[in-house]
Amino acid sequence: MNWKHTVATFVLGTSLVTGGTMAHAEVGNNGNGKAENPVFMKENLQGKKVKSEKGVKEFFKQNDALSQLNPNSDLKLLKTETDDLGMTHYTYQRVIGQVPVANAKVVVHTDQEGQVTAVNGEFHKDAPKKIKQTKEIQKKEALDLAWDQIDVSRAEANHVQKSLKGEDFQTLTENSDLVVHYEDGTYTLAYHVELQFSKPYPANWQIYINAESGEVLKSMNLVHEATGTGTGVLGDTKSLNTYFYNNTYYLFDTTKPMSGVIETFDNYGGEYYSLPGSYVTDSGNTFYSERQKAAVDAHYYAGEVFDYYYNQFGRVSYDNQGADVRSTVHYGSNYNNAAWTGNQMIYGDGDGSTFTYLSGADDIVAHELTHAVTDTTAELVYENQSGALNESFSDVFGYFVDSEDWLMGEDVYTPGQPGDALRSMSNPNAYDQPDHMNEYQNLPNTEAGDWGGVHINSGIPNKAAYYTINSLGIAQSEQIYYRALTVYLTPNSNFTNAREALEQSALDLYGTSAANAVSQAWDNVGVY
Repeated sequence: MNWKHTVATFVLGTSLVTGGTMAHAEVGNNGNGKAENPVFMKENLQGKKVKSEKGVKEFFKQNDALSQLNPNSDLKLLKTETDDLGMTHYTYQRVIGQVPVANAKVVVHTDQEGQVTAVNGEFHKDAPKKIKQTKEIQKKEALDLAWDQIDVSRAEANHVQKSLKGEDFQTLTENSDLVVHYEDGTYTLAYHVELQFSKPYPANWQIYINAESGEVLKSMNLVHEATGTGTGVLGDTKSLNTYFYNNTYYLFDTTKPMSGVIETFDNYGGEYYSLPGSYVTDSGNTFYSERQKAAVDAHYYAGEVFDYYYNQFGRVSYDNQGADVRSTVHYGSNYNNAAWTGNQMIYGDGDGSTFTYLSGADDIVAHELTHAVTDTTAELVYENQSGALNESFSDVFGYFVDSEDWLMGEDVYTPGQPGDALRSMSNPNAYDQPDHMNEYQNLPNTEAGDWGGVHINSGIPNKAAYYTINSLGIAQSEQIYYRALTVYLTPNSNFTNAREALEQSALDLYGTSAANAVSQAWDNVGVY
């Protein structure tokens, strides 16, 4: 598989694995008139100091000309968070007639004194005040239509696995919620159906179904897949957190603060039907065999990424709620991929030529688990520029975890051929990626078009990150990037919005000089 053109995930970005018929409606986010471009306002904001939701409502009334939003009818408060700087962030869901607009958030940011410093998100200023509420299709029918769409039965996908803690967990998750679906200027009442399962194939389906007609408006499998080359065994000895039970040691780590567990499985060459596989065990707590090496790396690096996010940002697992981190190695036969399936990681062994054990590269593991962080924060839509940002932020945090060089996946790619990699942040052109907007590739928002070039155009924000890190250093840059991802970016953010989010994050944390350095980095790649 040519990752440069087809795969999206860690090393290459995030590719979407399809497992059935795919009805894909194009929705762009780059000024093409199809998706709502996020707005970032920080100038000419009027009003009294804000100390509560009531104060935010008053602010919107006083700034109606700017936002054109009625806080009583157009917005629903989701959460209020005060960060370490004393800034408070009010996150709202954009609604029409109390029905949430899919992938649309508005965030109000205030400083320590309660002064509004910025407002950003998907405003949908031209949205109707009411949405046609005719529901010929009910919630259960929408779920049935979604299963029909992907040509998988519930029985195939519904499996129960017993954890080491003795608890049963289901590998199937299905949800159906009423939303307003937006496409090309049209607002439609729809069901947003989520189908997540590991059998008969790894899937995280996001499906939108017209609530009146039952038409499938959009269908995408958002499994985050990585095509990498993991060495699996570099000959280094790692210290592992294990669990002793019934005279056997398990790769099962219960030591992480305020969290669930990190657990590692062996799929023994099986595919979708046997996930998550069998626990990796050893009678002497010495995981030295050839077969265990891929599991050692997967287990160790998952813990390393957990520790990175916790130590640097206080984040507890990828969802900040202490979720279990589950990994499965020896997936498939000569499988040149690794993937985040929506609830766990899977790693192939590679074919020995393109890749070796894919769990052997810490930047691949960090890239994939950062997709999980993005899914639970900015929720960057995986297409066009927002999708390229999704890929880029995974690369950037892959670099922060493994900052020895600017290469991605070099440890496991083409074993026996030193010096090559999947991508380079310092020189994207070396791997057929653009590094400036004058090289931007306008590709179709289809699977064949890499969903608008998410794995290709990510080279542009990657190069901006390279300039930023060179100017400000890792310590400041990682805080700026994390703040932008978790505070300012919204689902349809494009490159300009990312620049604004990073500038604002730099200003919040380190002042004007740092913000100017971020501005210069994006100037250098032609994003103004």
